[in-house]
Amino acid sequence: MAIYKNIFQIRHNDVLPQPGRLLISEPFLRDAYFQRAVVLLIEHSGDTGSMGFILNKKTELTVNAVFPDFQDLPDIPIYLGGPVASNRLFFVHALGDIIPNSVAINANLYFDGDFDVLKAYILNGHRITDRVKFFLGYSGWEKGQLKNEIISNSWAVGLDDDEHVLGDNGEAYWKHSVVNLGRKYRQWIQFPKDPYLN
Repeated sequence: MAIYKNIFQIRHNDVLPQPGRLLISEPFLRDAYFQRAVVLLIEHSGDTGSMGFILNKKTELTVNAVFPDFQDLPDIPIYLGGPVASNRLFFVHALGDIIPNSVAINANLYFDGDFDVLKAYILNGHRITDRVKFFLGYSGWEKGQLKNEIISNSWAVGLDDDEHVLGDNGEAYWKHSVVNLGRKYRQWIQFPKDPYLN
């Protein structure tokens, strides 16, 4: 594995992490949670650490199964946000002040807020496709940890992609995000997940 990483490695870019930006995992990262993952940063501070949600790992769970009031609605998927607080449901949305107590991530995206208001909004027939995304658990880094992982080339930092982060994303979104990193990263898409199987 180390041989392959040395052959294909591309050093991290110089984009700084901040809320709303993306973390794109390098192609050989073998972590069960973060292999070919794209993470939306929710919080980032040199003093306290970082928090984010994996955008492209859909679970088999739905919000409908968790909340009986939603049983008659089209399935609302739940994504695997990360390994921390894996028994708690979180949401990111683009509804702004419609949901009180939301925390602004950037100019277009918000984190959590009054779930009862969101629930009423959904039950009143408002469209949430590409506007609200639910996560089980989150991804967290202690002070300095994310910086060290970026320096060690586990992640490249992508700019905001507000138009797509709330969509129905799978591994194709990792490829999309890699392409958006720029030309020198595009060869990542061709790398096998496990070079030993090639």
